[in-house]
Formats: sequence, structure tokens, C-alpha cells
Amino acid sequence: MIVDKIKKRQTVQTNKKSRIDIPVGKWARCDKCKNIIYKEELRENLSICPNCGNYFKLHINKRLELILDKNSYKRFDYDLETTNPLELEDYPKKIQALRQKTNILEAVSIGTGKINGEELVICVMDSGFLMGSMGIVVGEKITYAIEKAIELKLPIVIFSASGGARMQEGIMSLMQMAKTTEAISKLDEAGLLYISVLTDPTYGGVTASFASLGDVILAEPNARIGFAGRRVIEQTIGKELPEDFQTSEFLLEHGFIDKIVERKYLKDTIYNIIKFHKKEV
Repeated sequence: MIVDKIKKRQTVQTNKKSRIDIPVGKWARCDKCKNIIYKEELRENLSICPNCGNYFKLHINKRLELILDKNSYKRFDYDLETTNPLELEDYPKKIQALRQKTNILEAVSIGTGKINGEELVICVMDSGFLMGSMGIVVGEKITYAIEKAIELKLPIVIFSASGGARMQEGIMSLMQMAKTTEAISKLDEAGLLYISVLTDPTYGGVTASFASLGDVILAEPNARIGFAGRRVIEQTIGKELPEDFQTSEFLLEHGFIDKIVERKYLKDTIYNIIKFHKKEV
């Protein structure tokens, strides 16, 4: 058909015009200022936009690299298989796909490490894995890490990045709030230090449990932190909320967190808190 030939010719011409000689996967787009950034430049700047200062989310491995002394991280040998309590057809497939995409088994990594020589237990959540949601495995691993901190008599640092409880696991995910909270209570009874670091985003059941229970609560600049989302709250109360509502700056002003720390200063800040606590004890 002549029409088909014309369509084919137009498609070929369009493809030729759209060819761009830029290596795939070498560039990133800032969600805030919309500028295109060379990924290598972004990595060198600690995954912070050099144009507007917007913080990009960090992969677990990158976070551990920035915070811990080189080669000091020892991951706990505590791998659990994610279950499917609601028997959802696509859930196991989604988990497998995320494991291949992110190269991590679940939304949290736990282990021991050192900061300027000071040993600690560390948990790092990754919002790139199902929005860092807290299901059975995530809750159990965080609880295990807290229990190991008690056993080893070490301080614990938890980096939270989560959308909240994992809806694919129903009420079983909500039970992790009580479990992790109880573990933190035992850590407190043992007189051990817990530093909670809130990163973007930290929401839902994570905020409502272990993330808010630190002896010291730190946050990265402009991190979104809360329980319910902004639109849900506005619809519920029938009022418009402040522009900076649920940002780390808003929460610092209202006494919810202790300090906002730029990414480049987090390692030294955590180290100083650990050293200070050791002197006080």
C-alpha cells in the first residue's frame, strides 16, 4: 500500500533526525532544576546537583562507601527470603526483578563497620528497592542488627529511606513497627547509643517506629520526612500546609530532629557523637 510506504519513509527520516551522539547511561537529570548532569561529575560531588544543591538518592553501597572507613564493612550473614503472605501473583516476580536491577537482596543492608576507627553497627535502607518499604525481612533484619549491637556492646547508626510499611505484606508489615520499637527499647536499657539519620524520603511506619527513636536524630538537607503524605493531610484537615512542611528544615524548627547535616559532614558528625557518648558513659 502507498500509505504504508509513506509512513515507513517518515519513520526512518524521524529516526535519522533523532540520532544523538551521546553515550547511553552517562547522564542524569536533576528533578529540582531540570538540568542534565554528567554522572561522573555527580559522583564526584557526592550525588549532589552542582547547579542547585539538590540531593540525589544514594544506593546502599555508595552510602556505606561515604560513611565507613575503607574495607571496614562486614555484612551480617543473615539473608532471609522475602515471603508472600498475601499470595499476590506478581509480588515474587517484582522482588526478583528489583534484585537484578539494584544488585541488592532487600531494602536494607546490615553489618558492622568503622568510622575513623570507631566500631559500630550500621543499617542502611535504599529507597530504590520498592521505595525502601518495611516488610517482614526488612523489620527482622533491623531488629537483628539492634540485637547484635546489644550483644557486641556497640553503638548503632540507622540510615532511613522509606515510603513506610510494605502494603504487599499486609498486617505482617505493620507488626514490624512494634518489633523494631521493642528492640530499640532493649538497646536503651543497655545504655547503648542509637543515632538515627533521616534521608529523603522517610515516611509512614518507618517514621512512626525506629526512625523517630534515636538518642540523636540527624537529617540530610531538604529531606522529606513525615507519616502521611502532604495531600492526604491537606484533604483531611481542609487547610493548605506551609510550603516547607515535612522537610528536614521544618522539622528542625519544630524540635523533631536535632541537627541537619550536609552529606560531606555526616561521617565526622557521627564520629564526634560516638566519641562524646563514650566519654559521657
